Amino acid sequence: MAVAGCPDYFLHHPNYQQDNVERAANHRQADLIGPSFQQSTNRNSPSHQEDDVDLEALVNDMNSSFESLYTSVQTESTPLLLNGQPHRPASCHTHAQATSPHQRLQRSQPMHILAVRRLQEEEQQYRTSSLPAIPNPFPELCSPASSPTLSSGSLPQCQPSGKYIIKIFSEDGMGKIVEIPADMTARDLCQFLVYKNHCVDDNSWALVEHHPALGLERCLEDHELVVQVQTSMTSESKFLFRKNYAKYEFFKNPLTFFPEQMVAWCQEANGTIPPSQLLQNFLNSSSCPEIQGYLYVKEMGRKSWKKLYVFLRRSGLYFSTKGTSKEPRHLQLLADLDDSNVFTVITGRKLHNAPTDFEFCIKPNKVRNEVKELRMLCAEDEQSRTCWMTAFRLFKYGILLYQNYKIPQQRKTLISHFSAPVRSVSENSLVAMDFSGRIGRVIDNPVEAQSAAMEEGHAWRKRSQRMNILGSPSPLHPSSLSGVIHRTQLWFHGRISREESHKMIHQQGRVDGMFLLRDSQSNPKAFVLTLCHHQKIKHFQILPCEEDGQMFLSLDDGATKFTDLIQLVEFYTLNKGVLPCKLKHPCTTVAL
Repeated sequence: MAVAGCPDYFLHHPNYQQDNVERAANHRQADLIGPSFQQSTNRNSPSHQEDDVDLEALVNDMNSSFESLYTSVQTESTPLLLNGQPHRPASCHTHAQATSPHQRLQRSQPMHILAVRRLQEEEQQYRTSSLPAIPNPFPELCSPASSPTLSSGSLPQCQPSGKYIIKIFSEDGMGKIVEIPADMTARDLCQFLVYKNHCVDDNSWALVEHHPALGLERCLEDHELVVQVQTSMTSESKFLFRKNYAKYEFFKNPLTFFPEQMVAWCQEANGTIPPSQLLQNFLNSSSCPEIQGYLYVKEMGRKSWKKLYVFLRRSGLYFSTKGTSKEPRHLQLLADLDDSNVFTVITGRKLHNAPTDFEFCIKPNKVRNEVKELRMLCAEDEQSRTCWMTAFRLFKYGILLYQNYKIPQQRKTLISHFSAPVRSVSENSLVAMDFSGRIGRVIDNPVEAQSAAMEEGHAWRKRSQRMNILGSPSPLHPSSLSGVIHRTQLWFHGRISREESHKMIHQQGRVDGMFLLRDSQSNPKAFVLTLCHHQKIKHFQILPCEEDGQMFLSLDDGATKFTDLIQLVEFYTLNKGVLPCKLKHPCTTVAL
């Protein structure tokens, strides 16, 4: 606070200190003002007729008065601190009491900002030096020594630490308890379980967040921290370890997951969009793609559903209050993407009285068991539901999903010494060999390779027929093994029902080429091949047939015969045959 009429010189004087300010209040105002300054002030009064003022003399008088005051103050002792406040001598208090409040107001002087800060630092140093030396138990929370307070920038980011207990369940209901560090991701945990259970590492295993009370589940992204996800789960919720072939399938076949009529960018282009451009548009954060279409939306707290035209953007999920209008004044927010996750509804349409079977849900992270807080949605078909849920993941995580897809072999330092054996063999690595001579050779001619394969197959059948005629000296006879050896394969699931096979394929991705084999419920001597193609599940019956006194298995009424199911699966893995597609992804389960 500055005195009225006082120039700005006091505010910028280099020798002006806070100590001087406090002691200046005990001097009379006349002692601070020189004669020339008083004379110039009188000249400025209304009764004075002259307008000329000697400015140079005025400044010189001010300098001399201030320097004399500064010198007299420096000779005095440094003020003591009493209870954290400056302590003044008794004479100063007596002199201050003799003055009136009006005079004290007149004696207030301007304060230099740097001087105030310097005094605060001196007071803080005096306080800390007077206290006993106590070790700080939290040195990482301390700010720099020059700052007495903790600023937001000086605080380190909270990182989880320590070990945590996680219980993982398989699809057969058996659980396994594992101890993991706080920074372990879902991919690291899956790799750990693959190594411990001797599974085939084909980068299709996933960790599923399962909420039985809400009837919801979702696959965790590979980069998500397992401990962080567990904090938002209830005691009834659990993690499942299963296959998920559709986790990154949209990078391979984007047009299957994103129909042109649902992508606004495709409609504006008025033509076929290449798959690479379609994915780049979704992954580029500067672009503005949009998924649009009709969805059934369940009203909050009610059982009724409304059919609305919905838009999915990077900023959130919106619906139009006026038909299919995109104008901002007609759009209302349905759900936010940042603080939510998309889940699949597994309880069926009867629980929520849904209009179709293709339900999905957007669940805020803060919601635990409150069904009223869930945003229930329902699509018209499976392709639409897959498009909405995949676009939600792309808008939420963006380039992180592509990095998870492109670098499946990356490992954390914690489990870098784990080297899970890869036992899957690509069909491109198989070559035809000829061992008829002394040294084996690779058959390069495809016609020769095909004839060698047919000759070997006929020779194997002749050997098996001869052993059937002569009788088997061992219970491990090939004819008896052919009837039971398929039960040791991961793709065979025994006597499960048609509905259970549908559920299993749906849970593990519902991509083209996913298959399983099971016993037929209508014919005890037959088997059934369950195959997924274009997100539709089809069933093919495998019937026994007899030729030359020997039993074979056939999928096409005897046109192609096989001695056992393993030979059948190997054939249709390499050949399409009568099937709509090749067998690619076996639907398997693992026991933890």
